Amino acid sequence: MAVHKIVLFYGFAPLADPRAVQLWQRALAERWDLRGRVIVAEHGINATLEGTVENLKQYVKTTRTYPGFENIDVKWSDGSGADFPRLSVKVRPELVAFGAPEALQMGTDGVQGGGARLSPQELNDLVARRGDDVVMFDGRNAFEAEIGRFRDAVVPDVATTRDFVDVLDSGAYDELKDRPVVTYCTGGVRCEVLSKLMVDRGFSEVYQLDGGIVRYGEAFGDDGLWDGSLYVFDDRRHVEFGPATVPLGRCAACQAVTALYENCGDPSCSTLTLCCEDCAATHREGRCDACITERPGGTVRETRGREQRVEGALHATV
Repeated sequence: MAVHKIVLFYGFAPLADPRAVQLWQRALAERWDLRGRVIVAEHGINATLEGTVENLKQYVKTTRTYPGFENIDVKWSDGSGADFPRLSVKVRPELVAFGAPEALQMGTDGVQGGGARLSPQELNDLVARRGDDVVMFDGRNAFEAEIGRFRDAVVPDVATTRDFVDVLDSGAYDELKDRPVVTYCTGGVRCEVLSKLMVDRGFSEVYQLDGGIVRYGEAFGDDGLWDGSLYVFDDRRHVEFGPATVPLGRCAACQAVTALYENCGDPSCSTLTLCCEDCAATHREGRCDACITERPGGTVRETRGREQRVEGALHATV
Protein backbone atom coordinates (compact mmCIF):
# COMPACT_ATOMS: atom_id res chain seq x y z
CA MET A 1 0.00 0.00 0.00
CA ALA A 2 1.33 3.44 -0.98
CA VAL A 3 2.49 5.71 1.84
CA HIS A 4 1.35 9.30 1.50
CA LYS A 5 3.29 12.29 2.80
CA ILE A 6 3.05 16.08 2.70
CA VAL A 7 6.00 18.31 1.83
CA LEU A 8 6.24 21.93 2.88
CA PHE A 9 8.94 24.25 1.55
CA TYR A 10 9.78 27.68 0.23
CA GLY A 11 12.75 29.23 -1.48
CA PHE A 12 13.59 32.88 -2.01
CA ALA A 13 15.45 33.34 -5.28
CA PRO A 14 15.10 35.95 -8.04
CA LEU A 15 13.05 34.50 -10.92
CA ALA A 16 13.32 36.20 -14.30
CA ASP A 17 10.20 34.45 -15.65
CA PRO A 18 7.72 33.39 -12.92
CA ARG A 19 5.17 32.34 -15.55
CA ALA A 20 7.59 29.81 -17.05
CA VAL A 21 8.35 28.44 -13.56
CA GLN A 22 4.59 28.15 -12.91
CA LEU A 23 4.05 26.10 -16.07
CA TRP A 24 7.04 23.88 -15.23
CA GLN A 25 5.83 23.33 -11.66
CA ARG A 26 2.30 22.48 -12.81
CA ALA A 27 3.59 19.95 -15.33
CA LEU A 28 5.92 18.46 -12.74
CA ALA A 29 3.21 18.14 -10.07
CA GLU A 30 0.73 16.67 -12.55
CA ARG A 31 3.30 14.18 -13.76
CA TRP A 32 3.77 12.88 -10.22
CA ASP A 33 0.06 13.01 -9.32
CA LEU A 34 0.44 15.60 -6.55
CA ARG A 35 -2.21 17.79 -4.93
CA GLY A 36 -1.86 20.96 -2.92
CA ARG A 37 -0.71 24.43 -3.77
CA VAL A 38 2.33 26.09 -5.28
CA ILE A 39 2.82 29.87 -5.35
CA VAL A 40 5.41 31.36 -7.69
CA ALA A 41 6.50 35.00 -7.60
CA GLU A 42 9.45 37.02 -8.86
CA HIS A 43 10.96 36.40 -5.41
CA GLY A 44 10.81 32.58 -5.49
CA ILE A 45 8.53 29.64 -4.68
CA ASN A 46 6.30 28.55 -1.78
CA ALA A 47 4.63 25.12 -1.79
CA THR A 48 2.69 22.52 0.17
CA LEU A 49 2.02 19.30 -1.73
CA GLU A 50 0.77 15.80 -0.98
CA GLY A 51 1.47 12.54 -2.75
CA THR A 52 3.13 9.20 -2.35
CA VAL A 53 6.63 9.12 -0.90
CA GLU A 54 8.10 7.92 -4.18
CA ASN A 55 6.38 10.58 -6.27
CA LEU A 56 7.25 13.39 -3.88
CA LYS A 57 10.91 12.35 -3.89
CA GLN A 58 10.96 12.61 -7.69
CA TYR A 59 9.25 16.01 -7.55
CA VAL A 60 11.64 17.40 -4.92
CA LYS A 61 14.69 16.02 -6.74
CA THR A 62 13.67 17.76 -9.97
CA THR A 63 12.65 21.03 -8.27
CA ARG A 64 16.10 21.23 -6.68
CA THR A 65 17.71 21.27 -10.12
CA TYR A 66 16.41 24.79 -10.73
CA PRO A 67 19.00 27.55 -10.09
CA GLY A 68 18.31 29.06 -6.68
CA PHE A 69 16.25 26.09 -5.44
CA GLU A 70 19.19 23.74 -4.83
CA ASN A 71 19.15 24.17 -1.05
CA ILE A 72 15.43 24.45 -0.29
CA ASP A 73 14.60 23.07 3.17
CA VAL A 74 11.87 20.48 2.57
CA LYS A 75 9.81 19.52 5.61
CA TRP A 76 8.05 16.13 5.52
CA SER A 77 4.96 15.10 7.47
CA ASP A 78 2.38 12.33 7.34
CA GLY A 79 -0.51 12.60 4.91
CA SER A 80 -3.70 10.65 4.28
CA GLY A 81 -3.81 10.89 0.50
CA ALA A 82 -6.87 13.14 0.74
CA ASP A 83 -5.68 16.26 2.55
CA PHE A 84 -6.01 18.55 -0.48
CA PRO A 85 -8.94 18.59 -2.94
CA ARG A 86 -6.90 19.50 -6.04
CA LEU A 87 -3.71 21.03 -7.41
CA SER A 88 -3.30 24.80 -7.58
CA VAL A 89 -0.22 26.46 -9.12
CA LYS A 90 -0.40 30.25 -9.34
CA VAL A 91 1.76 33.28 -10.04
CA ARG A 92 1.34 36.05 -7.48
CA PRO A 93 3.06 39.37 -6.76
CA GLU A 94 4.42 38.02 -3.45
CA LEU A 95 5.08 34.60 -1.96
CA VAL A 96 3.32 35.84 1.17
CA ALA A 97 0.81 38.66 0.89
CA PHE A 98 2.24 41.33 3.16
CA GLY A 99 1.49 43.93 0.52
CA ALA A 100 5.10 45.10 0.46
CA PRO A 101 6.94 43.43 -2.45
CA GLU A 102 9.18 46.48 -2.82
CA ALA A 103 10.70 45.78 0.62
CA LEU A 104 12.37 42.58 -0.51
CA GLN A 105 15.78 42.37 -2.12
CA MET A 106 16.92 38.88 -3.05
CA GLY A 107 20.37 37.36 -2.73
CA THR A 108 21.82 33.89 -3.11
CA ASP A 109 20.77 33.06 0.47
CA GLY A 110 17.28 34.55 0.40
CA VAL A 111 15.89 37.86 1.62
CA GLN A 112 18.63 40.41 2.25
CA GLY A 113 18.69 42.51 5.41
CA GLY A 114 16.26 40.42 7.44
CA GLY A 115 16.62 39.01 10.91
CA ALA A 116 19.47 36.70 11.85
CA ARG A 117 18.53 33.03 11.53
CA LEU A 118 18.26 30.91 14.66
CA SER A 119 18.15 27.14 14.68
CA PRO A 120 15.83 25.55 17.26
CA GLN A 121 18.78 24.94 19.59
CA GLU A 122 20.07 28.48 19.09
CA LEU A 123 16.65 29.82 20.06
CA ASN A 124 16.72 27.84 23.28
CA ASP A 125 20.25 29.06 23.95
CA LEU A 126 19.21 32.69 23.39
CA VAL A 127 16.31 32.36 25.83
CA ALA A 128 18.57 30.62 28.37
CA ARG A 129 21.06 33.51 28.20
CA ARG A 130 18.69 36.44 28.11
CA GLY A 131 15.52 35.13 29.71
CA ASP A 132 12.36 37.23 29.69
CA ASP A 133 14.02 39.98 27.66
CA VAL A 134 13.56 37.80 24.55
CA VAL A 135 10.30 38.49 22.71
CA MET A 136 8.73 35.70 20.66
CA PHE A 137 6.73 37.49 17.94
CA ASP A 138 4.06 35.43 16.17
CA GLY A 139 4.04 36.00 12.41
CA ARG A 140 0.82 34.08 11.75
CA ASN A 141 -2.83 35.04 11.68
CA ALA A 142 -4.13 35.46 15.23
CA PHE A 143 -6.55 32.53 15.03
CA GLU A 144 -3.68 30.11 14.39
CA ALA A 145 -2.13 31.03 17.73
CA GLU A 146 -5.29 30.18 19.64
CA ILE A 147 -4.44 26.47 19.61
CA GLY A 148 -0.65 26.75 19.96
CA ARG A 149 2.15 29.30 20.32
CA PHE A 150 5.51 29.87 21.92
CA ARG A 151 5.32 30.47 25.64
CA ASP A 152 4.51 34.12 26.50
CA ALA A 153 4.60 35.08 22.82
CA VAL A 154 3.35 38.39 21.47
CA VAL A 155 0.43 37.60 19.14
CA PRO A 156 -0.66 40.59 17.04
CA ASP A 157 -4.42 40.81 16.45
CA VAL A 158 -4.28 40.29 12.68
CA ALA A 159 -6.80 38.50 10.49
CA THR A 160 -4.55 38.35 7.42
CA THR A 161 -0.84 38.60 6.69
CA ARG A 162 -1.43 41.95 4.98
CA ASP A 163 -2.50 43.44 8.34
CA PHE A 164 1.03 43.22 9.75
CA VAL A 165 2.30 46.29 7.88
CA ASP A 166 -0.42 48.50 9.36
CA VAL A 167 0.12 47.04 12.84
CA LEU A 168 3.86 47.74 12.70
CA ASP A 169 3.35 51.21 11.25
CA SER A 170 0.83 52.05 13.99
CA GLY A 171 3.59 52.02 16.59
CA ALA A 172 1.78 49.39 18.67
CA TYR A 173 5.01 47.46 19.22
CA ASP A 174 7.55 50.30 19.27
CA GLU A 175 8.39 49.46 22.89
CA LEU A 176 10.00 46.25 21.60
CA LYS A 177 12.45 47.99 19.28
CA ASP A 178 15.38 47.74 21.71
CA ARG A 179 14.74 44.14 22.78
CA PRO A 180 15.72 40.87 21.06
CA VAL A 181 12.69 39.92 18.93
CA VAL A 182 12.36 36.45 17.38
CA THR A 183 9.80 36.18 14.58
CA TYR A 184 8.26 32.77 13.96
CA CYS A 185 5.63 31.15 11.75
CA THR A 186 4.66 27.68 10.51
CA GLY A 187 7.48 26.88 8.10
CA GLY A 188 9.61 30.01 7.98
CA VAL A 189 8.48 32.01 4.97
CA ARG A 190 6.24 34.52 6.75
CA CYS A 191 8.72 35.21 9.54
CA GLU A 192 11.56 35.70 7.05
CA VAL A 193 9.65 38.53 5.37
CA LEU A 194 8.29 39.88 8.66
CA SER A 195 11.79 40.09 10.12
CA LYS A 196 12.84 42.30 7.18
CA LEU A 197 9.82 44.57 7.67
CA MET A 198 10.71 44.94 11.36
CA VAL A 199 14.36 45.71 10.63
CA ASP A 200 13.23 48.37 8.14
CA ARG A 201 11.11 49.96 10.88
CA GLY A 202 13.91 50.35 13.38
CA PHE A 203 13.76 47.16 15.45
CA SER A 204 17.37 46.87 16.52
CA GLU A 205 17.80 43.15 17.26
CA VAL A 206 15.62 40.92 15.10
CA TYR A 207 15.87 37.17 14.61
CA GLN A 208 13.89 34.61 12.62
CA LEU A 209 13.29 31.00 13.60
CA ASP A 210 14.88 29.05 10.76
CA GLY A 211 12.51 26.36 9.51
CA GLY A 212 9.67 27.76 11.60
CA ILE A 213 7.57 25.98 14.17
CA VAL A 214 7.75 22.75 12.18
CA ARG A 215 11.51 22.39 12.61
CA TYR A 216 11.33 23.44 16.26
CA GLY A 217 8.65 20.84 16.98
CA GLU A 218 10.66 18.15 15.23
CA ALA A 219 13.66 19.02 17.39
CA PHE A 220 12.03 19.32 20.80
CA GLY A 221 8.53 17.83 20.64
CA ASP A 222 6.66 18.57 23.85
CA ASP A 223 9.83 19.41 25.78
CA GLY A 224 10.72 22.86 24.46
CA LEU A 225 9.31 26.38 24.51
CA TRP A 226 6.37 25.56 22.25
CA ASP A 227 2.95 24.98 23.84
CA GLY A 228 -0.07 23.35 22.20
CA SER A 229 -0.90 22.31 18.65
CA LEU A 230 0.16 23.68 15.27
CA TYR A 231 -2.55 24.87 12.89
CA VAL A 232 -2.02 23.71 9.28
CA PHE A 233 -3.83 24.78 6.12
CA ASP A 234 -5.12 21.44 4.89
CA ASP A 235 -7.67 18.83 5.90
CA ARG A 236 -5.62 17.77 8.93
CA ARG A 237 -6.32 21.23 10.41
CA HIS A 238 -3.76 20.72 13.18
CA VAL A 239 -0.73 18.59 14.09
CA GLU A 240 0.93 17.75 17.38
CA PHE A 241 4.61 17.25 18.13
CA GLY A 242 4.32 14.60 20.83
CA PRO A 243 1.96 12.36 22.78
CA ALA A 244 1.78 14.79 25.71
CA THR A 245 0.57 17.76 23.63
CA VAL A 246 -2.32 19.66 25.19
CA PRO A 247 -3.99 22.12 22.79
CA LEU A 248 -4.43 25.70 24.00
CA GLY A 249 -7.75 26.19 22.23
CA ARG A 250 -11.14 26.22 23.91
CA CYS A 251 -14.44 25.14 22.36
CA ALA A 252 -16.59 28.19 21.59
CA ALA A 253 -19.69 26.38 22.86
CA CYS A 254 -18.57 24.57 26.02
CA GLN A 255 -14.97 25.73 26.69
CA ALA A 256 -13.55 22.20 26.50
CA VAL A 257 -9.90 21.93 25.43
CA THR A 258 -9.63 21.46 21.67
CA ALA A 259 -7.48 22.12 18.60
CA LEU A 260 -10.29 21.48 16.10
CA TYR A 261 -11.49 24.29 13.85
CA GLU A 262 -14.76 23.81 11.97
CA ASN A 263 -16.86 25.72 9.46
CA CYS A 264 -20.60 25.93 10.05
CA GLY A 265 -23.16 24.23 7.81
CA ASP A 266 -23.38 27.12 5.36
CA PRO A 267 -21.66 25.90 2.15
CA SER A 268 -20.06 29.35 1.72
CA CYS A 269 -18.76 29.61 5.29
CA SER A 270 -15.21 30.92 5.59
CA THR A 271 -15.26 31.45 9.37
CA LEU A 272 -13.38 28.89 11.41
CA THR A 273 -14.73 28.22 14.90
CA LEU A 274 -13.05 26.19 17.62
CA CYS A 275 -15.19 23.16 18.49
CA CYS A 276 -14.65 20.10 20.62
CA GLU A 277 -15.59 16.72 19.17
CA ASP A 278 -18.88 16.71 21.08
CA CYS A 279 -19.97 20.13 19.78
CA ALA A 280 -18.59 19.91 16.22
CA ALA A 281 -21.56 18.05 14.76
CA THR A 282 -24.01 20.61 16.14
CA HIS A 283 -21.92 23.47 14.75
CA ARG A 284 -21.87 21.87 11.28
CA GLU A 285 -25.65 21.52 11.33
CA GLY A 286 -26.31 25.23 11.92
CA ARG A 287 -25.09 28.61 10.66
CA CYS A 288 -22.55 30.79 12.46
CA ASP A 289 -23.19 34.45 13.28
CA ALA A 290 -20.87 35.63 10.52
CA CYS A 291 -22.77 33.70 7.85
CA ILE A 292 -26.14 34.87 9.16
CA THR A 293 -24.95 38.48 8.99
CA GLU A 294 -23.40 38.16 5.53
CA ARG A 295 -26.17 36.03 3.99
CA PRO A 296 -29.41 36.40 5.99
CA GLY A 297 -31.35 34.13 3.64
CA GLY A 298 -28.69 31.47 3.40
CA THR A 299 -29.25 27.76 3.85
CA VAL A 300 -27.45 24.86 5.47
CA ARG A 301 -26.02 22.15 3.30
CA GLU A 302 -26.85 18.72 4.66
CA THR A 303 -23.23 17.61 4.38
CA ARG A 304 -20.42 20.00 3.65
CA GLY A 305 -18.14 18.58 0.96
CA ARG A 306 -14.41 18.28 1.43
CA GLU A 307 -13.89 20.88 -1.26
CA GLN A 308 -15.62 23.51 0.84
CA ARG A 309 -13.90 22.48 4.08
CA VAL A 310 -10.34 22.56 2.78
CA GLU A 311 -10.50 25.07 -0.09
CA GLY A 312 -8.70 27.54 2.15
CA ALA A 313 -5.66 25.29 2.11
CA LEU A 314 -5.09 26.19 -1.52
CA HIS A 315 -4.84 29.90 -0.77
CA ALA A 316 -2.81 29.85 2.43
CA THR A 317 0.77 30.67 3.25
CA VAL A 318 3.20 29.07 5.64
